[in-house]
Amino acid sequence: MAAVETAATPKFDRSAARKVARETRRNEAQAQKRLTSPVATVIAILIAFLWTIPTLGLLITSFRPGADSASTGWWTVFTNPDFTLGNYQEALTSGGTALTLGQSFLNSLAITIPVTVFVISIAALGAYAFAWMDFKGRGFLFVAIFALQIVPIQMALVPLLSLFSRGLEIAGVGIFPGLELREIDHSFATMWIAHVMFGLPLSIFLLHNFMAEIPSDVIEAARVDGAGHGQIFFRIILPLSMPILASFAIFEFVWVWNDLLVATIFAPTSSLPMTQTLNSLSGSWGDRWYLVSAGAFLVLVVPMIVFLALQRFFVRGLMAGATKG
Repeated sequence: MAAVETAATPKFDRSAARKVARETRRNEAQAQKRLTSPVATVIAILIAFLWTIPTLGLLITSFRPGADSASTGWWTVFTNPDFTLGNYQEALTSGGTALTLGQSFLNSLAITIPVTVFVISIAALGAYAFAWMDFKGRGFLFVAIFALQIVPIQMALVPLLSLFSRGLEIAGVGIFPGLELREIDHSFATMWIAHVMFGLPLSIFLLHNFMAEIPSDVIEAARVDGAGHGQIFFRIILPLSMPILASFAIFEFVWVWNDLLVATIFAPTSSLPMTQTLNSLSGSWGDRWYLVSAGAFLVLVVPMIVFLALQRFFVRGLMAGATKG
């Protein structure tokens, strides 16, 4: 009987593994030491300090009485401290527009949350189509969407406003004969449409870059098992794309929440967001500008909470979506 030769199983060399681990840690420490220096650290701390000073001054001003803010600088609070919560109370209950800042807070939520949902939903479907569906003109359409990112928003404001006005006129004549344009309450619809249009190019581009990096073997295996595009999208693509979806949702939320330009052009009086009301808090002659400092911190509370709570998704998702063009 011929002897059957069996391959010897290689033994795990623990000493060699420990040696490799030590060398790896040593190389990482050396690389970190080369990339950092005391001078760069001092410069970074100095820049951060100088960058924070205006924000600190704004915060202190928001708690100072209006008479003190009008007569002395915010730094005098260190020698003559005098604080009040009246600025925040007055900012919430008053406003230069028909709405108070407190009422505009609900409008901002009614604008920002639906826009974020609409943009992410439409962009995810479009990004999947460009990444994993083969159709005629796909490359041209993707380049066109990418090119839309460099078109200034200001160029589209007047044509879009004219389009909305014409559409409302047609709706008024067809549905409510004799109804004038100014009587039509289009509420948040124009704001939703405008923000979705302006937010889709960048969102489709970033989501496409992330989805295109998903291994094709996973998609092909699902197709072999008989999965269609709908099943692949909802059962494979969406779960794997949660980091980029969450990160861009934060990005879109903060951008729409802090918007003033689109709100100035398209928002009706009954739907003004916080930024528009905040812009009018200082009064006609700017004599109540100290209220703007208090209102500014009321406006930034929500995006700050959202960003700080989900910033790990923001950083991880945007970095992952920007690694492939």
